[in-house]
Amino acid sequence: MLLHQQRSRIEVAKPQVFSRKMEEMSAFINVARLYIRMKMVEETATTQVIWVLSYMQGGVAKAWKDNLLDELAKGESEVDTVEKLFTKIRNDFGETSEEERKIEQLRTIEQKGRTCDKYVQEFKKVARGSSYEGRPLIEEFKRGLSGAIRRKLAEAEEPPSTIGEWQERAVRLDRNQRQSRAEERMLGRNATRPGGNAQPKGGSYGGRGEQIMQRWGDNEEGYRRGGDTLNREGY
Repeated sequence: MLLHQQRSRIEVAKPQVFSRKMEEMSAFINVARLYIRMKMVEETATTQVIWVLSYMQGGVAKAWKDNLLDELAKGESEVDTVEKLFTKIRNDFGETSEEERKIEQLRTIEQKGRTCDKYVQEFKKVARGSSYEGRPLIEEFKRGLSGAIRRKLAEAEEPPSTIGEWQERAVRLDRNQRQSRAEERMLGRNATRPGGNAQPKGGSYGGRGEQIMQRWGDNEEGYRRGGDTLNREGY
């Protein structure tokens, strides 16, 4: 009894929510096991199992938990201790989790604000080992693309038909769009810079020069005389 009271006063971290990721599995089991030993050693095996299951939430892990709870309620499960539960978690989430993790990453990866080149490189890395190929692989790539690039390529006269074509043309289009935007920004700065390329009021010669050229007329002789006058006046 004294040992139990001492244990109950010790602060012990509770496990993080487990959502099926393999890299989280060992930490989840270790923390849950430690907490049970320090805080729940006198609880029944059923209570310990249900407590661990309460931390399995989200996606596949939640569905897996719900199925196991149904089996426990019907007396159809062999999981009657928390250690058997930990073994089942390792067996069900550890063997195929490498491929499943790749698929999960493939389904959530997006270009967002990155260059398309970086998106393509990461997509290729994640796609290896995911078992995705052909049309499913193309659809996942398109889903993660910038909306503007995806629409541009899909509406092209000859849209890409393979994953290689989608990736190559998406990178090229993204580079062209970024270069075009950079040039537009540069031109905008030049246009607003003092002493830029704007024409002076009254034409290229200014107000006085314009009046002189108009006075001498529009024929060849007039332009010659007008030009002489402008030179004398310092234009």
